Amino acid sequence: MSIETTVQDSVQEDTQLITADAAAKLIEEGALLIDVRSEGGRASTGAVPGAVVVNREHVEEDFSPESAHRLAQVSGTDQKIVVFCGSVNGSRPVAQRLKVLGYANAVHVDGGFPALRDAGVPTTPPVEAVPAVDTAQASTGSGASGR
Repeated sequence: MSIETTVQDSVQEDTQLITADAAAKLIEEGALLIDVRSEGGRASTGAVPGAVVVNREHVEEDFSPESAHRLAQVSGTDQKIVVFCGSVNGSRPVAQRLKVLGYANAVHVDGGFPALRDAGVPTTPPVEAVPAVDTAQASTGSGASGR
């Protein structure tokens, strides 16, 4: 029986996992986009403008219909929600918890952020790349002003 439960759980996971192309279409149609990556993950790889950043540890608080702290962007359990992380290992548990909370249209992205970026979803560059450019410009600027 435990093997059947495992197989059933795998099937549920598969029904929530979608391609980045399918996610891009849902996002274009207005689905709520949830980024569950860490601050460091977003800084090192970039972000998706308009995505709501959610701490994986606060999913119940942020999405439960009874929660006084439910996110303002959440309109109801019938809302289409696309969850992404750096990989399915981070997004799968969040999508599963959303399903348990009653969000039947919660899915997560196969390949995470890199796949969304590759599928043409608009993204911002890594934050770490900006200081490196600023530092180079500052060095160039200092050399130019010293002449």
